[in-house]
Amino acid sequence: MRVTVVGAGVIGLNCGWQLAQAGHRVRIVAEKPPAESTSAVAAALWYPYRAYPREQVTRWSARTYQALTGLADQPGNGVRLRRGRELFRKPAADPWWIEAVPELERVPPAELPPSYVDGFALTVPVVDMPLHLAWLVDRLVDAGVTIEPGRVDALGDLAGSADVVVNCAGLGAGALVPDAEVTPVRGQVVVVAQFGLTEWLLDQADEEQLTYVVPREDTVVLGGTAQEGEDGIVPVPATARSIVRRCAELVPAVAGATVLAHRVGLRPARPAVRLAAETPGGGCPVVHCYGHGGAGVTLAYGCAEEVVSLVGSLG
Repeated sequence: MRVTVVGAGVIGLNCGWQLAQAGHRVRIVAEKPPAESTSAVAAALWYPYRAYPREQVTRWSARTYQALTGLADQPGNGVRLRRGRELFRKPAADPWWIEAVPELERVPPAELPPSYVDGFALTVPVVDMPLHLAWLVDRLVDAGVTIEPGRVDALGDLAGSADVVVNCAGLGAGALVPDAEVTPVRGQVVVVAQFGLTEWLLDQADEEQLTYVVPREDTVVLGGTAQEGEDGIVPVPATARSIVRRCAELVPAVAGATVLAHRVGLRPARPAVRLAAETPGGGCPVVHCYGHGGAGVTLAYGCAEEVVSLVGSLG
């Protein structure tokens, strides 16, 4: 079938790629190119963050874990497997998504930093998003998929040129559908030059002022924030200083790292990921795939597989 995908973040690109592999004729329409999407800002540590419902998210996360792990040995795609720790200042139960990972261990008390009393240690994919998005675009081009710049004001406007529309508009789905349940969660990060760090660290004790240090090949991403309902995309200097200070408390070498960039992304939060098909008003069928919160990279491959299945059921 002729399928038009709206949105060129990691969700839209994955859906486009897998739909093309399934034999559909695919084009992607997006107001912003992949390099300017929210996905490009993400620290992209595999972690089911602010995405619901739990059962489905665990399933999609597990499948994406497998897919990304399979890519980790291939050059040029930005995916690496890295060991890391999530730290807690009070005893913590096992994470609800524990079945999505092959193994998860408790950090021995002697290895916990001062003021921490518990922690998980696990190996997960970490994705250098600028590299990975460019790699996905190359895969799409090879598959004959076109990525067209353009603003879509109503999904119904695409009916004449598509048999099925796949809505991967992220935060834009709020106005496009419309869907009042979609809200921005502002995330600010600081990108520094790599200083020899190989393991990631995460502390979510403060739900609005997160602390995470995520190493890539040439850079390290320092975060961050989770500001519900905030949509400002200009980095705030005071927030950046606070991020660096918090991260340096976990990893002292951060204090001397060279700052390369300040970035802001708006996570598309929703009470539950919307992944479902509908035929509005008897017109062109639409498969919705949005509302992934802070877990777009973590859910992308698993959700795209389900999108392919839904599109196939409409044919």
